[in-house]
Amino acid sequence: MNLLNKVALRQLHYKIAPFMIFPLLLTVITGTLFQVAVVTGNANDFIWLLELHRGKFGRINLEMIYPFLNGFGLLMLGITGVVMWLQTRPRN
Repeated sequence: MNLLNKVALRQLHYKIAPFMIFPLLLTVITGTLFQVAVVTGNANDFIWLLELHRGKFGRINLEMIYPFLNGFGLLMLGITGVVMWLQTRPRN
């Protein structure tokens, strides 16, 4: 892979990462906290966590596309990260 492709790949990863960290953290945190609420028997009091987890942000309802955006973003970060890692490994 030539230098231009390496730079473009790093730039893509660098640009995607800040936008993807918030939705991924939000999904993980709200899912975990809601599961704790279910285990403690307080699920009805924390339905709002489940709505955030699914992508419903007040009047903005992204429930239909939020999982796909999360999945696509995570996949892109994973692919670009692995490719960059493979490029930096020493070759024998």
